[in-house]
Amino acid sequence: MKSRYLRLYVYMKAIIDFIIVEKQSFQRAALLKLKSATQLPEIAGGQFANVRVDGCDKAYLRRPISIHDVDYHNNTIDLLIQEKHEGTKKLCALPVGAKLNVVLPLGNGFTMPEKDDNILLVGGGIGIAPLLYFAKTIRKDARPCVSTGVHFLLGGRTQDDLMLLDRFRNEGDVFITTNDGSMGEKGFVTEHSLWNTKKINKIYACGPMPMMKAVAKVAREKGIWCEVSLENQMACGIGACLCCVENTKEGNLCVCKEGPVFNIERLLW
Repeated sequence: MKSRYLRLYVYMKAIIDFIIVEKQSFQRAALLKLKSATQLPEIAGGQFANVRVDGCDKAYLRRPISIHDVDYHNNTIDLLIQEKHEGTKKLCALPVGAKLNVVLPLGNGFTMPEKDDNILLVGGGIGIAPLLYFAKTIRKDARPCVSTGVHFLLGGRTQDDLMLLDRFRNEGDVFITTNDGSMGEKGFVTEHSLWNTKKINKIYACGPMPMMKAVAKVAREKGIWCEVSLENQMACGIGACLCCVENTKEGNLCVCKEGPVFNIERLLW
């Protein structure tokens, strides 16, 4: 009975008014630390938040944002937001002290690794956002795979697209690629030399669709288990509006409800 109620608690959604207590700005992105006056619900690595955008006539719907980090002791979450359209530009421009209404946690997170798994977390651009907190949940859970290594492979067009690298280095080994060679190895994440030097048996990826499809192709060729976090356009965040439908081997599924994390064997890629 206890485990049943625990599962219900894990997936319980909350609507919370947060206050921005810290802000860090990047080129075309911002990291917002939000603090709640109430206890946070349990959040799994890979789940997301739906953020209301107040004071923006062109953003009527909430914006889905990956949860970058969680601090239950201080009741704070970190959101790494890319300036893409009017809604996210408005969020990135908010000052410390501004209030944000957030629904969380939404969707299904990454599958926790098993004993002795050697994992690779692959992120491209803003897709790095959910990987940090997932790595922290692995370490907190004292998974044996930590002893064999948590590896991050992070890619961007240039070094300006790579953010918060110190945070990732605190959680595992970090490998980098850039399209122009300005940092790390030149090329795409699928071209990094670690594919030939590291023994990986589980891959978790988030980023632009072409990158994730390329990672999925490598995973299939090498026979490696792989999950990806899709970034389909979303509206309601709870599977009601059918805006984010993905055609899968199981039919059309709402990414916000059935995902955003999917095993690649479920996808028609």
